Amino acid sequence: MMAEQAVKAVIFDLDNTLMDRDYTFRAFSQLLIKEYLGHIQDEEKLRDILGYMRIADADGYREKRGFFEELVERLPWSQKPDVDTLYSYYKEHYMKEASLMKYAIEAIQSCRAQGYKLGMLTNGLHEIQYGKVLQLGLEPYFDVILTSGEVGIKKPERRIYEIMLEQLGTSGEETVFVGDHPVNDIWGAAQVGMRGIFLKRSFDWDQTLGMKPWRTIDELNELERIWGDL
Repeated sequence: MMAEQAVKAVIFDLDNTLMDRDYTFRAFSQLLIKEYLGHIQDEEKLRDILGYMRIADADGYREKRGFFEELVERLPWSQKPDVDTLYSYYKEHYMKEASLMKYAIEAIQSCRAQGYKLGMLTNGLHEIQYGKVLQLGLEPYFDVILTSGEVGIKKPERRIYEIMLEQLGTSGEETVFVGDHPVNDIWGAAQVGMRGIFLKRSFDWDQTLGMKPWRTIDELNELERIWGDL
């Protein structure tokens, strides 16, 4: 068996990896409910609406316009907004609710202490995803930040990982990918030779993928131990 190549770069996903998307989406949903559904005083009904929005959002993997089209039809508005109004509200306010994942900065600093190059690769509209990065203060830490909206290719398409490696100047075998999605972050990155560290969040490991993550962690501060064992 060939020895693993030394790690030279680490790529992070953003949503539910460096950014606590569960918290962020909940905070945004509460803001939207307060703004547009202030006529509802029943606390149980408000909790039901919040829960419905979380489910309809599908952990962020649903196309946003379709999500807001459903909200327009399903929520008990006093005056029904149009889809463009809600979408604009999302674009203006969602990123402002962005919150760091626990141990995110410690994890980034542990990579820097090893001398690794740092990349971030995330699916989503460029203006939204980069807005989150700026809101969270993450931009200065990274050598390369790439969004699917910027290049017109989404994870897990092979080419987006290749572009990321080209910009970092490393090979797949020299690079580790950290993320919470079994397909988009771990399986996709493995197609170009990267080792994957699976952060356990909303998703269980997909046993149908025919592979296992290189490492699995519950919290980002476990990365320091992994680097120390290499």
